[in-house]
Amino acid sequence: MLEQLLKYIPQREPFLMLDGIHDETAERVTTFKQLTGKEDWFKGHFPGNPVMPGVLMCEAVFQTGAYLMARRGEQAEGGKTAVVTRIQGAKFKNMAKPGDKLMITVDFVEMLANAAFMKGKVTVDDKTVMTIEFAAALVDA
Repeated sequence: MLEQLLKYIPQREPFLMLDGIHDETAERVTTFKQLTGKEDWFKGHFPGNPVMPGVLMCEAVFQTGAYLMARRGEQAEGGKTAVVTRIQGAKFKNMAKPGDKLMITVDFVEMLANAAFMKGKVTVDDKTVMTIEFAAALVDA
């Protein structure tokens, strides 16, 4: 599962925010990330009450979106890379803590020129942790 992701996205450790693919269709991908508590960010965010930073949850959504674009064939021509160009409507509803398994779902909305518009959602135990809308453009790798 992780090998499949790594074929399509450029991120690698220590900035890879995904562990594998849970489910996928042409219009939707769900990936996952198991938080162990050993991740470096937990050491300082926040000692005694560790919480995954919201910006890193956003990054997990963006990486899932990059995988979805690549699987749709959007990046096939000329070795293009998807980069985030717009973030909109980010809402943090709960916290992600050590031991949680994040389920990260991204839905493809539309493609306009070289920009893909998508919606993302992170859940833990079927409870929404965050939602976000974003766009990614294709740029030369």
